[in-house]
Amino acid sequence: MNGHALVVAKSPVPGLVKTRLGRRIGMAAAADLAAAALLDTVDACAATFPGRCHLALAGTLAESPHGRDLRLALRGWEVFAQDGDGFGDRLAHAHRSAAVPEDAAVVQVGMDTPQLTPALLAGVHALASGPDDAVLGPAADGGWWVLALRRASGAAALAAVPMSTSETGAATARALHRVGLRVVPAPPLVDVDTVADAESVARRAPGTRFAARWREIGRAS
Repeated sequence: MNGHALVVAKSPVPGLVKTRLGRRIGMAAAADLAAAALLDTVDACAATFPGRCHLALAGTLAESPHGRDLRLALRGWEVFAQDGDGFGDRLAHAHRSAAVPEDAAVVQVGMDTPQLTPALLAGVHALASGPDDAVLGPAADGGWWVLALRRASGAAALAAVPMSTSETGAATARALHRVGLRVVPAPPLVDVDTVADAESVARRAPGTRFAARWREIGRAS
């Protein structure tokens, strides 16, 4: 398998990540969960695409209380800064910036789905079988959790898509169609934005760092 993983994430700094969740459980606890989710994501990607993983990061690891753990987990990864005006533009920039051969599929995820598994990522990669395929995995909130492309230029379509709305998934599919890509659906997942999301994901993936930290937060509350 010659695929590559691309993770687009924020440095887990209290008050800057998972703020919606933080308003319920505290910003420090929300940042802890974000770090756990990112570490789970890094593990799954590294196991699926060893030596072929890339992280587009907003902020720096030095800002995060979890920076040391993340630096250790990211050994061997290409890490570069996000750039662009708006999230869609930053996603397009990340696809352009990752050092990926032209014939390789890029499987791009965020940091909100710690229930990812190597089998799920490998399955998404397998769906991107043709040069004009775009594999899009819907999220339960109307967005999407994964995008796999064999042509980085296809990600330019994301720049004009309104992000973080209940219509983002459908709008992304339409934008990809408009640039000539065939949209192939991947299995849906819940991404973590709310307490209910966190509870659902922790219950479905009890062996993750995310689930362990969620249980600790529950015992402390």
